Amino acid sequence: MIFPVFPDDTSSLASKHLSLAIFNALKNKKSRMGFSLDRALSSGIKNKDSGMGIYAGDADTYRVFSPLLLPIIQEYHNISPGTVHESNRAMVTLPDPDPQRRYILSTRIRVARNLNGYAFPPFISRQRRKEVEQIIIDALKTLPPPLSGKYISKGIKSASQDRQNFLFKKGDRFQEAAGINRDWPAFRGCFVSQDTRFRLWINEEDHLRVISMDNHGNMAVTFNRLVSALDLLEKKLDFAWDDTLGYLASCPSNIGTAMRAGVHIRLPRLFQTPEILHAQARELNLQVRGTKGEKTRVEDGVFDISNERRLGVTENDCIKTLHRGISHLIQLEAAQEENRD
Repeated sequence: MIFPVFPDDTSSLASKHLSLAIFNALKNKKSRMGFSLDRALSSGIKNKDSGMGIYAGDADTYRVFSPLLLPIIQEYHNISPGTVHESNRAMVTLPDPDPQRRYILSTRIRVARNLNGYAFPPFISRQRRKEVEQIIIDALKTLPPPLSGKYISKGIKSASQDRQNFLFKKGDRFQEAAGINRDWPAFRGCFVSQDTRFRLWINEEDHLRVISMDNHGNMAVTFNRLVSALDLLEKKLDFAWDDTLGYLASCPSNIGTAMRAGVHIRLPRLFQTPEILHAQARELNLQVRGTKGEKTRVEDGVFDISNERRLGVTENDCIKTLHRGISHLIQLEAAQEENRD
């Protein structure tokens, strides 16, 4: 393997932190399952606008390629060397920041998980992906109401199931370059609870995306449902975990709590003053994205806003950060409404 050539105008963290010395130290190494540096960097090399520029092929990737991954993780997650990750997802009691439903359209909280002992989606074989799907399906069969539901296989979906929009789409060009889309759509699917508020994606970017969602702003309800589901699933499934990095994911941006707690919120006044919105979001440790997610535009003043930090904080920290930040932004929006009226 020769030193990789990143696009000239890339700004990925992998390109920033991959020195010649680190490259020479890692170029011939592989994880226990055989994942190599060139595979880890493939997406970042092919996509100049990649933010991280690197994926993990299994849990051992984080150990073997730590000279490169640790500085990337420390910069992205804004943590100090030696930070130890702790988990705390006790149920919470929080007031609804938008009881009249004037601003928040929906709340969605998801976590990423990978099964211990299996390669992650960028590197997993077809047979092992099939095993992962079946292991998760068996665990889901044990969920009680109202979490119980049905599994919809992506490989044998019907037109009516497609219209329900329960199934995730084929991965984007970043995931394609990372190898995540291999054998599409075999052994992928979505579990949907009876009330559709709890969902689980199998074999997307990670083995599992566990999702709790509601069409209101009562974040405690959404969060506590997720906590209940995770507590039950962890009795049946062994997830990849590291005492320093927390839950391990295919993308280093998702490690730690692996939680993204967010809302779709309409803020038409702040949409007109984006400098105020983004400055406030940074102070509140929130991430502001377009209406349909990362790298999309804002439509009708609707933003996708979520917690920014995932590593070095607990799950309870994440939901309380979101609640505090969204409450503040609603107050700013309401104040601008009064001033203009």
